[in-house]
Amino acid sequence: MNFKYVVAIALLCFITPSLFSQVFMPPSEGYSRQKNSYLTLEDGKEITGTLEKMTRKKGLISSIEVTDSISGKKLKFTPNQVKFMYLPPSGLDKLARGMDFLNDATKWNNQDLDAYRLRKGYVYFEKSEVELKKGTQVLMLQLLNPSFSGKVKVFHDPYANETASVGVAGVTVAGGEDKSYYVKKGKEVAFKLYKKNYDKEFKDLLGDCPTVTKKYGDKTRWSDFEAAVAAHATECK
Repeated sequence: MNFKYVVAIALLCFITPSLFSQVFMPPSEGYSRQKNSYLTLEDGKEITGTLEKMTRKKGLISSIEVTDSISGKKLKFTPNQVKFMYLPPSGLDKLARGMDFLNDATKWNNQDLDAYRLRKGYVYFEKSEVELKKGTQVLMLQLLNPSFSGKVKVFHDPYANETASVGVAGVTVAGGEDKSYYVKKGKEVAFKLYKKNYDKEFKDLLGDCPTVTKKYGDKTRWSDFEAAVAAHATECK
């Protein structure tokens, strides 16, 4: 066996526990144009159709265009018009997301979301107010913790930098964590949480749970953020 693969296997065995601590769904960037997408508008109307075009501005969705499966008409929406939506990812991304959701199903505590679609690998987006440097904006954001988002929602930041990663034989086996997310606690306005600010934000975000504070609060580590959010949802009332 090639020496580099022996090293890779040995390193994987060494870091396996840390890999299993990653509980957020992987973000998706590409979406199928053949399978149906499902949009629920602010007025409650549901739109089923194939995705034709998604426009982004600075990495964030600015408009969505679909072909209605019933009328055949092309419909265009802005984030202000859409309450939430489920989009089918393209390629192997679907399989990866479906498996991650099944592994995460034991944490499920959000009955508001469609577990069937998520199990099929669909990507869930939700409209949210977000406090940014230039004031509050309405954004359409990709939810990364759908199975345990009843208390704290964590959304993908398309422009997030990543922590240093460890690669062996051309494969990334550790690291590569995003350094920022959009987070929303309860009905509060969402904000952008940076790795550098996690320590000072921990108390307000997760400190109301004694179990989480005891386990993660004394020495906050960004690498524990995902596990801390999951524990906050599943171990605290």
